[in-house]
Amino acid sequence: MATSAESQAPARASGRRVPDFFIVGSPKTGTTALYEMLRTHPQIYMPDLKEPRFLASDMAPAPEHAGERRELGYPRTLDDYLALFEGARAEQRVGEASTFYLWSATAAQRIAQLAPDARIIAIVREPASFLRSMHLMFLRWGIEAEQDLRTAISMEDARREGRQIPGHSHRPQLLQYSDHVRYVEQLRRYGEHFSRERMLVLVYEDFHRDNDATLRTVMQFLGVDDGAPIDTTSVNVTTRTVRSWRAKHLLRSLRSGESPLARSTKATIKTLTTRRLRRRVNRTVRERIVTAAPPPPDESVMLELRRRYKPEVVALSEYLDRDLVSLWGYEQID
Repeated sequence: MATSAESQAPARASGRRVPDFFIVGSPKTGTTALYEMLRTHPQIYMPDLKEPRFLASDMAPAPEHAGERRELGYPRTLDDYLALFEGARAEQRVGEASTFYLWSATAAQRIAQLAPDARIIAIVREPASFLRSMHLMFLRWGIEAEQDLRTAISMEDARREGRQIPGHSHRPQLLQYSDHVRYVEQLRRYGEHFSRERMLVLVYEDFHRDNDATLRTVMQFLGVDDGAPIDTTSVNVTTRTVRSWRAKHLLRSLRSGESPLARSTKATIKTLTTRRLRRRVNRTVRERIVTAAPPPPDESVMLELRRRYKPEVVALSEYLDRDLVSLWGYEQID
């Protein structure tokens, strides 16, 4: 839990613009597509930085990786955070999207302190496919090193005790995979601070099947013109795996300046290039050299996960008053 000082900090906005709505998660559910679509709406303002993560105090990276966070431009103070929204016009709805706010144990309270009248948008996804996608994402990020999903999940207890954590894991707290699919618990945290009318829970499979209808629902929820022409983006959560660990470690070493040579090379690159160009090159290197398309899922693992998390699916169905058991194919899981 946040300390008293931490929990009170977001309330001191001094009359500056704060978000009217938050896309709180989950990751790998189309939140990037939703963010990209909404920010083209003329009545909506969302900052260039997706995932500020400022209001999730438990999302902070390990101390040895704090410099990397500064390098990537994440806000460190309330002033930094509020500066993200200074470009909004008075008549626009202001929003931000940080997908781990749903997982976070502190974000709901901090959002309520900063913006008690805000609207909350969450997206949930079938647990087994969600965890597989997230595991591959963690491998790509470098916070996970165990390439077998079954084994990675079995390590939760050890990792909770600080053991078997990869050396480059800058956010080891995220490796408690089961915590990410405690959907009812997560939504209830927000329900303690926001009424049901101010919370919109979307289902990824609906969004993937008909993004236009889902987008219209979101716009109506936010009270903006649902007929405004905006750019639509295909909701197709792509997930890649690591092709070359050597190339990945080399790229990370260069980005973080872990050696004198890496620091010198990094400084030279920064002098000769723009941030936008560096990000484009970095993305190209990751896609063509570091990562590759993942193998097909291990169906025995997927079945194990569905058996393990069926009670959560049943509970979520009851909480949302919607039959997710049938939608997600859990009716035959015993």
